[in-house]
Amino acid sequence: MGQFLGEYLTDEEVQGKKSIASRGVPSSESLYFPPFNSEELRSFQDKDEVATRNLWNIDEVINFVFSKKYQTKYYEISLGFMKLLIEKISVHGSDIASFVSANNISKATFYNRVLPRLRRVGMIKVERDTIVALESKRKFRPMRISLSKTFGNYLFKIADSWLAIVDEARSKKTNP
Repeated sequence: MGQFLGEYLTDEEVQGKKSIASRGVPSSESLYFPPFNSEELRSFQDKDEVATRNLWNIDEVINFVFSKKYQTKYYEISLGFMKLLIEKISVHGSDIASFVSANNISKATFYNRVLPRLRRVGMIKVERDTIVALESKRKFRPMRISLSKTFGNYLFKIADSWLAIVDEARSKKTNP
């Protein structure tokens, strides 16, 4: 039995060509980079492309992970949680539960969207301890979340590599 074009096979498949589907980067795996000269960002370099000494604060940094413009709710939740984490350095399950209930946050949103993203980009470290209750021999694994430098190290590696590439290209141009 033959298959009709459009019913089962795409035009490319009929002609024997394979094409790559262009669906873009999933939002869960991307960072938000507004234009470098955007009103959203405080200046970070001078006119000669020399980095300035001013630092961005936590709400400006979180904006790269959860855009205030496009993901307002996630931005607010993650900002509140990161402020708590900065204050305490490390939080446990009871602290997390208190944060979620005190701020009237959906558990699904926090545990399925915000927390995994903060972990994936390297802003937080999630660890679990295995504890066996003596009386019931039941195992449970309480969660402990702490700040992580991985996010900064990751971006530093990208930035340092890019600066080296630019410096090398410029030095080749000036030294033929």
